[in-house]
Parts: sequence; C-alpha cells; structure tokens
Amino acid sequence: MSQNDNQRAWHADATFLKSKRGIMKVAEMVTLFVAFVCFAVASSPKYLAATALEFLITLLLLLLYLLKLNKRITFLFWPIVDVFNSVFAAVYLIVLSLMALTSYSVTGTLVGGVVCLMSAGLLFVDSYTLFKKITFNKLRKETQNQINE
Repeated sequence: MSQNDNQRAWHADATFLKSKRGIMKVAEMVTLFVAFVCFAVASSPKYLAATALEFLITLLLLLLYLLKLNKRITFLFWPIVDVFNSVFAAVYLIVLSLMALTSYSVTGTLVGGVVCLMSAGLLFVDSYTLFKKITFNKLRKETQNQINE
C-alpha cells in the first residue's frame, strides 16, 4: 500500500458534517449526551445504559459516513441500517423518556426525560428524511450518490 492509498483510506468527508444529515447526526449526539449527563447527575442507572448505547451507535454511524466507510463496506446497505436504527431508537427513547417523566424524583431525571423526547424527535425526522431519499429501483451507486448529497 502506497502512502497515497493510506492517506485516502482515512480521509474525512468534511462536507458530510456540513450537510443536513451531518448536522442532524451531530444534533442527535448532542441531545443524547445531554440526556446521559442529566441521568448520570440524577443517579438513574436504568436510563444511563440506553442513552449511552444510542450515543455510541450514533457516533459509529457518524464515523461511518464521515470516513466514507459506507463505500468500502458494501455488504450492508447502510442507509437502511440507519433508518432502522433511528426508528427503533426513537420508539425506545420515547418509552424511556415517558418512564423517566412519570417516575422522576430528581430534577435531573425530569430534564433527561425531556431531552430524550427531543432526541427521539430528531431521530424520527432523520429516519423520515433518509427514507424519503432511498429508492429501491435504482442501482446501488446511484442511490448512494443521491443519499450523500
């Protein structure tokens, strides 16, 4: 492997961070991190694991798109994986936040529940906009180019 190939392998796509999808992923991560901090301050371990896990999954998907690994790892159709993750995470976070809101004893749990609801809303918007862009009757390369725009 030459030096040019090695540099190209880890080239970050800064335009992704400036796109609507990139901004949406960063906003999801920020809200999940704020919810995690609120639950940690409130000493609510039952809510910590879910927010930390979804934060890590969102971070991995962001890195996947940022480092253009989705074009190298082609055995999965990553936009569909992202849509399924967003939908299931949004539903799970809605349930989690409703549990936190109805049984809070510390203000941190209340704030964490509200921020989880905001994160669930962002996840639903992300999955809806991504699913609108996916077309199933085009070639894979055309669809990837359309989604990354």
